[in-house]
Amino acid sequence: MARAMLDYTLDILEKVSFDASLFRKELQKALIRLQPHEIVELKIFLNKLIQNKPQLEAYLNKCVI
Repeated sequence: MARAMLDYTLDILEKVSFDASLFRKELQKALIRLQPHEIVELKIFLNKLIQNKPQLEAYLNKCVI
């Protein structure tokens, strides 16, 4: 079940990545809801995502990850 939340979060973040401010809001929600070991996987996902969408990097720096 825990993996389902992570998968859902990654799916949502990918879908809203077109809008940086919406992406930031969803990322903040994710950081509250996910377990510490899931946040490690989230960081890996985010590193891959910002390679394709560098405009998101500024918003990632504002979030405490």
